[in-house]
Amino acid sequence: MTRLPDVPLKLFLDDRDAFPQLLVLWLLFLEPLRFRVKLLCRFSAHPEPESGSGFFVVDPSNPNFKDSRPMLNAKLAAKAHPTHRTVVRLTEEITIGDRQLLIIGGPCSVESFSQMEQVATRLKPIAVQALRGGVYKPRSSPYAFQGLGEAGLEILAAIRAESGLPVVTEVMAIAQIETVAAYADMLQIGSRNMHNFDLLKALGQVNKPVLLKRGLAATLEEFLLAAEYILSHGNPNVVLCERGIRSFDSHTRNVLDLGTVVALKQISHLPVLVDPSHAAGKRELVPDLARAAIACGADGLIIECHPAPEQSVSDARQALSLTDMVDLVTSLDPIATAVGRSLMRPESTSLERSVLTAC
Repeated sequence: MTRLPDVPLKLFLDDRDAFPQLLVLWLLFLEPLRFRVKLLCRFSAHPEPESGSGFFVVDPSNPNFKDSRPMLNAKLAAKAHPTHRTVVRLTEEITIGDRQLLIIGGPCSVESFSQMEQVATRLKPIAVQALRGGVYKPRSSPYAFQGLGEAGLEILAAIRAESGLPVVTEVMAIAQIETVAAYADMLQIGSRNMHNFDLLKALGQVNKPVLLKRGLAATLEEFLLAAEYILSHGNPNVVLCERGIRSFDSHTRNVLDLGTVVALKQISHLPVLVDPSHAAGKRELVPDLARAAIACGADGLIIECHPAPEQSVSDARQALSLTDMVDLVTSLDPIATAVGRSLMRPESTSLERSVLTAC
């Protein structure tokens, strides 16, 4: 680049001979700068995307408003209109995404029949509609507990038969899908597998609801495009789960992004759950985060709890005791009412209800 001679600015103003240097300054620096600013202003306007080309953000105060900033293409995950909403059916009686909230509880890992029986017995009388428990565990260390595998699935199936509560568990590989689907009511895709596109495509061909957890460093667009993989391969029963994203701060395990929960409810018609356990990583933070999630519009929660949290074989630090879980769920009732939602209470089975109706 041509370097201007070191001429004081005063000479540019007082000395007529300085005009050539001033002209060079304009041509080399000021005019290109003006062009760049003009170009920036032109493209910062973000022209309106073509119809159906991607997302639009709905302003709740103006249903006709469309944010003109184009987002990535996710035709099936995005709302078709401001009131577009999908309700996913977990069982004949339990749904996700309508007025009633879904609460899922249970340990990080299935350890034994006795453990899961204690969990189911304590949680069924309160507003917990489903059990969670991992049998295939993606662990950072290859030496950590990896789960009980199919033996754990058999435990989950036995507990479901005994308690009547549906079960949610993670699938890590395409080869596991058929086996897990034979036992579980809902298949979970963990954070580490959100970008496993072959797995997403395969789950798109399964006739079971899928709980898709946000990747630990995924943007909102990447999250919804992962859901798009499942939807575009034939499975409309996708439930999103915000579980926190990584941060520079090590005080909490992750950062719970409740802003994304609000944004997802505006952008997408899919139900949204929140996992405060993995977000916080510390049990004492979980209850307040859970309450905040319901207050900001989440359709439910998935929370880790254990009969003896300190003895849990995985994620012991973030697991609630069963007593604390009961207290937390009880505390959600007034918050749910305040935001126009309610808690389901599966105290009686469908058979019991039909008998009462007949009487």
